[in-house]
Amino acid sequence: MKGRSRTIRSGRIQAQLSGIRVRTRRVGVFCVAVPETITFDVFFDYTCPFVYRAAGLLDAVQRSGSRNIEVRWRYFSLTQVNSKNDGWTVWNAPESEHVRGRLAFQAAEAARRQGLFDGLHGRLLLARHRDRLDLDDREVVEKIAVDAAVDVGRFRSDVDDPAILESLARDHREGVLEHGVFGTPTFVFADGASAYVRLSERVNESGAVEVFDRLMAVAAAEPRILEIKRPRRPSQP
Repeated sequence: MKGRSRTIRSGRIQAQLSGIRVRTRRVGVFCVAVPETITFDVFFDYTCPFVYRAAGLLDAVQRSGSRNIEVRWRYFSLTQVNSKNDGWTVWNAPESEHVRGRLAFQAAEAARRQGLFDGLHGRLLLARHRDRLDLDDREVVEKIAVDAAVDVGRFRSDVDDPAILESLARDHREGVLEHGVFGTPTFVFADGASAYVRLSERVNESGAVEVFDRLMAVAAAEPRILEIKRPRRPSQP
């Protein structure tokens, strides 16, 4: 019994040192330490390469099975942030106006109405940043949606629904007014801590959990660190 208790305590300590909270769960006659679910929002724009890299990291961590994470993807328009017209919004601009990045948001929300957001979300990021496809091209987006197994007729109808952009408007405003979001991706945690994160490259699967733990240790657990920025030598691109 003493040996088992010592093992349980050791598991807790190791988890705490890695920045992951744990709880004890009884499984049959044994008590085992398991990591608590880490839940957070990520404000994103499909046009952003840093979102693509962060999504790859989070996907690798989820697939590893060693961390329980729940990510809520929240819309945030970089086109809106960069607009010089105070009276203009991405979500209220006429459909006839070309608005960079808007169609991808419409498509994502249309897929969400069918319970298929996750399947389309990853495909849209890959299409834009790996395959260099134009997500402002409706034909391209519809093909990606077909690959995600959406009901195409309903998808088209929902994309054209003026109300489809209400989620973008709500998320974007909340990001700015409640969390001070200015760019993507921005992580917002349950306790209100937030961090704008830029990865230099896609993280390979073998190193994903280590990078994630280090990110959480600073972004979520150490609010006194406001900014870390690496200077670039003149010879760097």
